Amino acid sequence: MDNQIAATILQQIGGKRFVVMTGSHDFINLGNGLRMSLSRNKTSANRLEIIYDAGADLYNVRFYRQSFSRKTFEVKIKDIKTYEGVYCDMLEDIFSDVTGMHLYM
Repeated sequence: MDNQIAATILQQIGGKRFVVMTGSHDFINLGNGLRMSLSRNKTSANRLEIIYDAGADLYNVRFYRQSFSRKTFEVKIKDIKTYEGVYCDMLEDIFSDVTGMHLYM
């Protein structure tokens, strides 16, 4: 069941077409959501997290920048943009607005 949530989210944001057109990679199943690494975009966000809120049947979306210091082994996280209460048909538009990557030709 948990794997089904991550697979459904990926399908709702465009599936294989999304992966090819955006260069997203390192997909991680969070149990109740999906995390991925983003390629270069107009913001400095390099990670995207989409969490399913089963009670509301909506998604919470978080774009953030994660950096790692090799000197101190410290991980720094800076939120770029977050959305709460997002419907599945809004995911592609939000992605395009934040990253500047268009999912259609």
